[in-house]
Amino acid sequence: MDDRSLSKGANIPIDADVVSVELSWSAGAGTPDVDVSAVLVAADGRVRGDGDLVFYNQPRHASGAVTHLGKAGGAGAATDRIEVDLAAVEPEVERIVLAASVDGGSFGAVPGLCLRLSDARTGTGLARFAMDAGAETVLVGGELYRRGRQWKFRAVGQGYAAGLAGLATDFGITVEEGPAQDRPVAPPPQLPQPQPSLPAPSEPEPEPAPEPEPGKGEEHLPPGMRERLSLRKQQVAVSLDKHGAAGIAARVVLVLDASGSMSSLYADGVVADVVERIVPVAAQLDDGGAMPAWTFATHPARLPDLRVGDLPEWLRRHVRVGELGRLFGRRGRRSGLLDGQVDMTTVGISNDEPKVIADVRAYVRGNPAAVPTLVLFFSDGGVHLNAAIERELRESAQEPLFWQFVGLGRSDYGVLQRFDDLPGRRVDNVGFFAVDDIGSVPDPELYDRLLSQFPQWITAARGAGILP
Repeated sequence: MDDRSLSKGANIPIDADVVSVELSWSAGAGTPDVDVSAVLVAADGRVRGDGDLVFYNQPRHASGAVTHLGKAGGAGAATDRIEVDLAAVEPEVERIVLAASVDGGSFGAVPGLCLRLSDARTGTGLARFAMDAGAETVLVGGELYRRGRQWKFRAVGQGYAAGLAGLATDFGITVEEGPAQDRPVAPPPQLPQPQPSLPAPSEPEPEPAPEPEPGKGEEHLPPGMRERLSLRKQQVAVSLDKHGAAGIAARVVLVLDASGSMSSLYADGVVADVVERIVPVAAQLDDGGAMPAWTFATHPARLPDLRVGDLPEWLRRHVRVGELGRLFGRRGRRSGLLDGQVDMTTVGISNDEPKVIADVRAYVRGNPAAVPTLVLFFSDGGVHLNAAIERELRESAQEPLFWQFVGLGRSDYGVLQRFDDLPGRRVDNVGFFAVDDIGSVPDPELYDRLLSQFPQWITAARGAGILP
C-alpha cells in the first residue's frame, strides 16, 4: 500500500508498528503558521490528565508512545510531525486524535493542507488525506484508533470555529477562554476579616499575643490588606506559641502549581487569596525578608521574590495559571510581558513535581541561611511521578528544609499522602494535608495546619545534627 488517498470519513487498517504523522501546507507571505498536536483519549472519550496532550511544549508522552518531532520547511512548503509507536500505547488509550491549530488567522488562509501517514521505519506511505477548511482555527485531521488488536486510521477533517474551547469540550479538557495573561488576574476575594477564636465568657481570657512590628513596606499596602496582614500575623504568632515555637525564625519559600487543571483556581481568585494568606507566615517568621517563590507545571520557573509591601502588584503580575489555552497555540507568540513575568508558555501544563523540588533544594544549598527553610507547596494533585518525588524528598531529609504540602482539592496526591509512614529518613521532613475548599478554612485553623509539624521537625533536625 503506497500513500492511499482517503476521503473524509474513510478508514484503513495500519500495518506498521511505528507511524509517522506529517501535516503539510503551502507556506508563503501572509500564510498563518500551523502547529500539530496529539490527544490520547481513553474509552470514556476523555483525556486521563494533562500528560495525555502532546505538542511542542510537551513533546513526549510519559509512555514514550507519542512524540512531537517538530517542523521543517523549504521551497514554499512547511511540515510539522508527530511519531506514534503503536506497540507502546497504553492499553487504556483507545484513540489518538491528531489535531492542529492555526496562529494568527484561520485554516481558510492555509492552502495545501494535507495529513500524510507513513511507516516510520521504512518510509513507506500508508495514507494521505487532503483537507479543505474555512473559518476554523482548530482542526482534527484524523485519528488512530483500536479495533480489537488492529490499529486503524480514520480521516476526520472536523474543524472548530470556536477554537480550542470547542475541541477541549469534546475531550474533557477545561480551558479558560482567551489567553490568561492578557486578562487581569481576578483580585483576591474580599472576605470578612476572620476573628480569632474567643473563650467562653466564664473562662479566663488568655493573654493576647503581642502585635508584631510592621515589616518593611507594610505601610504601603492598601488599608484593608494591611489590616488583614496585621491580624493574620497575630494569628500566626498564636499558632506558633501553641506548638511551642514562639519567636522562631525561618526562611519561607512558596511553590505554586500552574498545571492546566489549576485553571479554575486561578481564574476564581483562589490562588491569589492563598498567597495573601501565606504572606503573614513569611512576615512573622522572617520579618522584613523577601519570600522566594516558584511556579511549576511540566517545568519549574523562579518567580521574583515576594516582599510584603509589593503584594498587590506581585499578585497582579505573577499569580497566573499555566494557560492551558495555549496548548494548540504557537511557540513564542506571547508578547508584552511585564517586568519580571515568567512566559508561561515555557512552563507547560502537566505535573512534574521532582523538577521544582530539585530547584528549591539547589536554591537552599546555594543560598545557605542561619535559619531553617519552610517550603509551602500548593497543588491540586495529579501526582504520578511518585518514585522521583520520594527520591528527592528522602535526599532532602539531610538538608535544613521542611516541606509542607497543601492539596487544593480531591485529586490523587500519591506518595505525598504516604510520606509520614515512609521509614528510612533521619527525620520526618514532610507534612501534608488536603482541603476541598481552602477559602472556607478559617485563618487560625489554616495556620495551625500549616505550622503544626514544623516545630516538631526543628526539634528532630537539631537532635540529628541537621540544624545547629
